[in-house]
Order: sequence, then C-alpha cells, then structure tokens
Amino acid sequence: MNHIIVTTSRGLDSLLKTELESLCDGIECRESPGSVHFIGTLEQAYKICLWSRLANRVIWVLTEGKCDSAEDLYQTAMSVDWQQHMKVSDTLSVNFHGTNRAIKNTQFGAVRIKDAIVDQFVEELDQRPSVERQFADFPIYARCHRDKVTIGLDLSGNSLHQRAYRSKTGEAPLKEHVACAMLVRSGWTENTDKPLQDIFCGSGTIAIEAALIARNIAPGMQRAYWGFSRWLQHRADLWDTLINDALAQQVPCPSKIIASDIDRKLIAIAKKNADQAGVFGDIDFVVCDALSATPGVNTPGYLVSNPPYGERLGELTELIPLFSALGKQFKNAWEGWQVSILSSNRDLLRVLKLRASKEYAMNNGRLECRLVNYTLDADNVKQFGGSAENHDFANRLKKNLKRLKGWIKQQDTNCYRIYDADLPEYNVAVDVYGDWLVVQEYAPPKTVSEDKARRRLQEVLLHLPAVTGVNPKQIVLKVRAQQKGRNQYEKLDEKDSRLTVYENGAKFAVNLTDYLDTGLFLDHRDTRQIVAQKAKNKDVLNLFSYTGSVSVHAALGGAKSVTTVDMSNTYLQWAKENMRLNNIRSANAFIQADCTTWLKTHPGKYDLIFVDPPSFSNSKRMQSTFDVQRDHVSLLADAFRCLNPGGEVIFSNNRRGFKLDDRALEELGYSAITDITQATIPEDFARNSAIHKCWVLTR
Repeated sequence: MNHIIVTTSRGLDSLLKTELESLCDGIECRESPGSVHFIGTLEQAYKICLWSRLANRVIWVLTEGKCDSAEDLYQTAMSVDWQQHMKVSDTLSVNFHGTNRAIKNTQFGAVRIKDAIVDQFVEELDQRPSVERQFADFPIYARCHRDKVTIGLDLSGNSLHQRAYRSKTGEAPLKEHVACAMLVRSGWTENTDKPLQDIFCGSGTIAIEAALIARNIAPGMQRAYWGFSRWLQHRADLWDTLINDALAQQVPCPSKIIASDIDRKLIAIAKKNADQAGVFGDIDFVVCDALSATPGVNTPGYLVSNPPYGERLGELTELIPLFSALGKQFKNAWEGWQVSILSSNRDLLRVLKLRASKEYAMNNGRLECRLVNYTLDADNVKQFGGSAENHDFANRLKKNLKRLKGWIKQQDTNCYRIYDADLPEYNVAVDVYGDWLVVQEYAPPKTVSEDKARRRLQEVLLHLPAVTGVNPKQIVLKVRAQQKGRNQYEKLDEKDSRLTVYENGAKFAVNLTDYLDTGLFLDHRDTRQIVAQKAKNKDVLNLFSYTGSVSVHAALGGAKSVTTVDMSNTYLQWAKENMRLNNIRSANAFIQADCTTWLKTHPGKYDLIFVDPPSFSNSKRMQSTFDVQRDHVSLLADAFRCLNPGGEVIFSNNRRGFKLDDRALEELGYSAITDITQATIPEDFARNSAIHKCWVLTR
C-alpha cells in the first residue's frame, strides 16, 4: 500500500473523487484543490492510469519531508534510495510545483531535487543519470506546500488528458478530461442510450470522448508513453492483465452521436481524430452552422457544446448576436432536449435568455469556466426578453437615424456619429465608418455597477446589427476611459483593419482596431472645412498634426505650402499616406518633433497655423510636461512669433472646463480673438457641444 495522488483541473475534484471510488473499491479518498489523495495498491494506480477519464496525473509518492530551506529540500530528496527505482543509465525529469519563502521559483526547486539524485548516484556508482525534459525514463513529480514537499514518480508520464488520438486541433482546443467532465455534469453518462449532439464540435473532442464512454473503451488504451515503463518496481504482468481485461470489456455504441461545425476543415480534423481513436464509425459528422442546426434524431437527447468564449473585448461584437440567435434556435428547434454549454463568459450565456437548471465551475486550461445546464421544457422555450421594437437603446438609435437621414444625404462623407450616450444607462458612442461601426464604451460612473454596465453594453451590441443592418463582424468595440496626454494614440491591437473613407472631397486611411482613436477625429469635420476655406495661397502650419487630416484639407484648399509637425513617426507616416491617397504632390514638409520645443526655435513664418494640442502630455520624448490650461499662452506666444502680419491661428482643444486667457493673448499682440466653437460642432455632435472648443486668433 502506498500514498497515491491523482491530479485534475480545478473544479473537477469531487467528480474525480467519485470516479476513483468507482474504479477502486474500498479506497478512502481525500479531496484537495485540484487533486485527490488515498492509500492504495499498485494495481489500483495502474487501473486509474488506464481508466480515469478525469485525471491529469497519477503520482506514486516516494517521500515527503521538509523544504523550508534549499538544504532541507535537498536532504528530503536524498532520503530516497534512487537505485531501488531507476538505473543510472535512465533519463530523468523533475516537474516541480509550488513555492515558499525558501524555494522562490519552481526551476530552483527542480534543480535541487535533480542535484540530490545525481549526487547520490555519483557517490555510490561514480556515474550520473542524464536529464531529459520530455519523455524521460523516470519522470519525477514534486509539490511544495508551505514548508513540506512531496516527491513521487509520475506514473502517467505526461498528462492523462492526452489520449494520443489528436493529430490536430482548432485554435482553442477543449481538453479531453474537461470534455468528459462536461458529459458527466450534463447527465448524459447516466443515459448513454440517449442521443448526443455537439453543434460546435471543433476537432471533435466531446463526441469522441462520448463514443469512448459509450463503448466502454479505456481512455489510456492508445497511449505509448508511460512514466512507469522503465521503473524498476514496474509490474508488467499486472499491467498486461489490465490491458487485456479492458479490451474484453469494450461494447458496441448504444447511442446516436452527432458532431457538427461550420468549418469544413475542422470537421476533417475531427474525422481523422475519431478514426485514430477507433470510434469513427460511431459518430455522424456534419458540416453545419450552429444557428441552423437541428436535432439529427426524433428522440430528445443531450446537446453538449463548447462554443467560442470571446476572451478578447472586440470578439463580443460578433458573439453577442451569435448567442442571441443561438438562444432563439434552441427555443425553436430543440424543445425537449437537455442542453449543456461551457463558457468562460457567463454574460454571454445570459444572452441566450434561457433559464438555467444547474451550473458548475470548472477550468479548461487556465480559463475559469462554467458549465450551465438548461432543460428545454415548454416553459423554457417561450420567447422572452426585449426585442428591437420595444428596447430603449434600439428605439433611440432608430430615432437618431431618422432625424439624421436628411442631413447625412447632404453631407459629402461616409463617417459620422449616430449615437452619443443619448441615454445615460447606455453610455456609449457609435460612429459609422463606411460599412463599419465603431462602438466606444465610456467608463461608467461610480454610481453604476460594473455588472449593470456590462449588461447594458451587451444590449447595445445585440441591437446594433438589427437596427443598422451592419454585419456583427464589422462592428468594433473600444473602451474609452479618461486619457492623459497621447495615451489615446497608444497601440491596442495588431489587426491593422484599415479602410479608406471620404470626407468633403478628401480620402483618409483609418484604422478601426489598433488604436483607441481611428485616425480621423469626426468632431473636427467642420473645423477642417474652415481650414480649407482659409488656406488658399497661404503657407500653412499644422501642429500636433496626428494623421494629417487638417494638412490634407489645407492642401486641397489650395495652400501654397503645408508643414506637418508631430512627435510620432507612426502618425507622420500615416499623414504622408493620406497625402498620397489624395494625389497631393505640392510643397509639403513633414517634421518629427516635440511641437512645443520645435515652435520655440523655429524661424519660419506662416499665414495660417492650426493648433490642436492634447489636454496633457508627459511623453518621454518631451523635455517637460505639457498642460493645455497652464501652457496655452506660452504655446500661442510662440505661434504668434511664427505668424505673418494678418495671419491667423486656429486654436482648438478638448479639455473640459478650459478657459482661454484672452487678456494675456491680447497683450501678446493678437488683434482679434473669435470664439468659433459653435460653428465647428457638426450636426451629429450637437448633443455634445462641449466635445471641443475652437478660436481664431488674428495677428
């Protein structure tokens, strides 16, 4: 009899305990997070290796002792007579888990155990075993907990979830033992004569594991590598007997198992995996969209699936409409079935608008997930929940589109705002960019709970496609919190979803995904027109130019020359691209510099200067911080010095509560200061008249 530890994923401990007690009569198990402990025989340990569908590893404990110092860990490892377990010619590996104040990283812990083993062999035989990271002859498992360490032989060799039938997987494969846990929690394993269907089958894991269960095929039958194969205490006769007994217990599949997926390539992978698992003939594979999938049999059964989770924020724009449609399909086509869905996003499951009967926590890899069961009885399939016809956000959006319809027709642009936090509870802005929508979620006020704000956002993403007709795949979601300096220009993603849009005779490249802002400030549409009207035959300077949209309009307006200055080379290159898009080849200069420093020392003279600085900046490239309220007089003084007589500065910023120091500017020599803010606020931004302020200052 020996101490045996069987590990699994978090959330599967109690299921594993039940399974072990079923496999090994008479054992008394003790649960701990992610593992089950018991005193058992080698035969029982072998049986678990071969038959457990829920375990990850089976550890035959060799010693337990102190590890409150590196020396204690070394001595605990030295207490094992390693020659009783392995030959000096065998390879070894050490898989170390846990840390404490003395053993501060797992690599150090593994090295100390390895040193003890090697030193023991060198002292006694003057030879040493070598280390092999993968497929070692003697894989050692060690776990440190506080000041104690447990060291044992990993009989499983590598994780038991690796059944050896998967040649390929999809992007986010479901682990085999988690698939089995889903089948157990769904209730199907108690009714294996009932039909089973998976409508998001991916590489086929759920269906294959179900077929193995239905046919009573031991999940470890095809594994070629075991941690005990070269163990000196291995009982090959005992193992062979267990293998032969397992072969004799296999039965024909008593149930109908159907696996479908929209991706034909994944179905091909699933078929190959099923063939390698020996259950190809027990599963019907179908290429089918989950939203149109229907029961493949007349008798109600169990639908068990692992749909996409949407780990990235932007993926929600596609998944929320998907889950809404999926919920409707369940109600329309699957009445009488038991449905079990695994997801790491509980909010997505709420979009199904189904009443859950039970739910269970379980990890899939590092993801904390929940398996939620639904009984699709008559009450649960009744349609409920708001529709686009009676939903507050949808109704307001429809009113906005109706009100803006005439205005949009009159505009020479395909970029505009259609919603701007009109309803406080739906605190988002929605902008149109051609055939795309960009949804910016403002950080919710402290009075609104995070959970409520998240549900409101889901409703926005659910109703947007229905009201606007835009494909969910072309809706981009961003979260906008209060930004400082040029944080709004920091890169968020690497998708590079660029498209070309137009505005009043100009073309612009925008990137809807990779940055918080898209490359075109829509609220400055009318401001750019004012610049274009004033630019003819003038030397124009565009400071804090961002992607150069003002420079483009100045050039198209007939400017004699345009100088574009920004601290970011990325945005200057973008500005050059915008110039090329508009076939502008006239005299243009692009300067990468800190605008505030550059302006102080620049000797040039201009007829028109556009200045749209950030509210605050503390970029490392700047010699000092910049605060527009504190520093605008100094900035405009430097602009005055670079201005020709009769020249104008168009000064804008978006700091809330900003106060222009008229008196100080008049003392500088500006002869006229005109507030043109209202003339620069477009119709689609009328609700937010404080989005920016703008003045014309004349020398």
